[in-house]
Amino acid sequence: IEVRARLPKGTGTWPAIWMMPEANKYGQWPRSGEIDIMEHVGFDQDRVHGTIHTKAFNHKIGTQKTRSDILKGATKDFHNYAVYWTQNVIRWVYDGETFYEFQNTGNGWEEWPFDHPFYLILNIAIGGTWGGEKGIDKELKKATMDVDYVRVYQ
Repeated sequence: IEVRARLPKGTGTWPAIWMMPEANKYGQWPRSGEIDIMEHVGFDQDRVHGTIHTKAFNHKIGTQKTRSDILKGATKDFHNYAVYWTQNVIRWVYDGETFYEFQNTGNGWEEWPFDHPFYLILNIAIGGTWGGEKGIDKELKKATMDVDYVRVYQ
């Protein structure tokens, strides 16, 4: 999956490109998995995050598998955010460079529930537990995630 996008700017914005399971094969979140292809919070300009959530690995228990880094110009320029997902690995690739990798350990669905269909979500939240952590800019009148394209390969 590849999305070329320019992210919104402003404290309180929380754009995301992410995936959730079509069905709760292993139970409610995070048991059936979540793949965050890209998240960005407006109070930390140009820092992007790639994360997975599972029963064994999630932020509620302090074990999530994630990486964040600065991607200069994330709110000024278009960038490519991609995930390559196989039965053995999920690989995040930003602007053609490998950003992060999560390996299937073979230890069961608690660590790797990524064996069933997921759907893709592109959204912008305003506020929320993470995006609103430092408030919402009172001058913010508009928040747009410009999307050039979405490509899904199989």
